[in-house]
Amino acid sequence: MRCKPRIGMISAVCALILIACNSKAQAPATVAATVDGTGISESRVELLVKQQTAQGQPDSPELRQRIIDQLATQLLLAKEAAKKGLDKTPDVLDRLDLTQQSVLANAFIQDYLKNTPVSEDALKAEYEKIKGQMTGVEYKARHILVAKESEAKDIIAKLKKNPKTFEALAKEQSKDPGSKANGGDLGWFDPRGMVPEFSEAVAKLAKGKFTDAPVKSQFGYHVILLEDTRQKTAPPFDQVKPNLQQQVQQGNVKQLVDQLRAGAKIEITQAPPPAVQKPKDSKPAEASK
Repeated sequence: MRCKPRIGMISAVCALILIACNSKAQAPATVAATVDGTGISESRVELLVKQQTAQGQPDSPELRQRIIDQLATQLLLAKEAAKKGLDKTPDVLDRLDLTQQSVLANAFIQDYLKNTPVSEDALKAEYEKIKGQMTGVEYKARHILVAKESEAKDIIAKLKKNPKTFEALAKEQSKDPGSKANGGDLGWFDPRGMVPEFSEAVAKLAKGKFTDAPVKSQFGYHVILLEDTRQKTAPPFDQVKPNLQQQVQQGNVKQLVDQLRAGAKIEITQAPPPAVQKPKDSKPAEASK
């Protein structure tokens, strides 16, 4: 599918262009285009190309042409704004300042990550720390969810006569939209991700057996069939290493920010205004189906 040109794609650098329009002296740079004598640097084009390719767009002559066209249009608009003195208004100056702070803050974080690499030992230590959370027993089960205990008891009575009807009964009577169409199939799951009542009940079942009494939870009454179990093992270190690295880096950045905030004197001189209460919708909420 062809991507339509969008001015919004480069709005993040609009403030930087406004600054460039009013700069009396600019460092010489290789230009990709000029607009009334003002150059659009190749480095700026490359920056936006990297942003777009990072979002999945392939690098192509068409993409680069769109970026140059959009930069040229934005530069023209920025010059017109400067002619009218809009770059001197308090609102625009505030936004320029905020943009500059955001760019500098991100640059600081990127510089920190670049110059503070995570060691292999630190990654392995993190891996061992969370390894226990990656192990345990997994269950493969089906369930039928109904609103009333009497309905669940009736389903159990039918299953005792013919256990092979579980899938059909789930499709016919279950209130769980996520599994109903699949005959109540929940696939493989970690019991720690289920409500306690469900987890306790499925853990007591033998393979191929269903609960002989309704299991009550906050969602209603369950009839559960255990199809299989297996031992869950932690994936190899090399497989999870990229995610671990990102996780450790995020933790390091948070620690750095916390340290900076702890060492700074931050005073709130004006409390934010209270949130505006929205009027309640007079229409009744639609009942869940």
